[in-house]
Amino acid sequence: MGDFEQEIRQNIFKNDRLKALLNVMYTANWIRDNHTHIFKEYKILQQHYNVLRIVRGRNGKEVTPGEIIKVMLDKGRDLTRLVDKLVKIGYLERSQDVKNRRKVNILLTEKGLKITDEIEERLSDWITSKIKMSEEETKALNLLLDQMRKVD
Repeated sequence: MGDFEQEIRQNIFKNDRLKALLNVMYTANWIRDNHTHIFKEYKILQQHYNVLRIVRGRNGKEVTPGEIIKVMLDKGRDLTRLVDKLVKIGYLERSQDVKNRRKVNILLTEKGLKITDEIEERLSDWITSKIKMSEEETKALNLLLDQMRKVD
């Protein structure tokens, strides 16, 4: 019996595809649960960090909420509330577009950039200490996960 099977106390599955799906779900939750403390120290959620990374990826250019939603990892969250909190704590700025008053622009502040970089460094350290996979194994896993999501 493998580690996953021992953790969930089950060793019989209808098929290996179902087992793989459950293993991916279990592993995603394990990852989330084991690094949540990093976000708590900054009084944000993982979803807030995802928004910060997306805005940082624009390299100082404004981004619209619609553009953020398109690339969010967890699309089920209320983006307005996530952005409201990040604006309130000074990590993001929100402004009305000069040319189109219905359009909202979002920009990362210096404080937001600093915090995003700090969290990224902490997550990198966490990954190095907890994820014991070689570069080759990591690349293979990425290929397999990409293949899993392919839809005809």
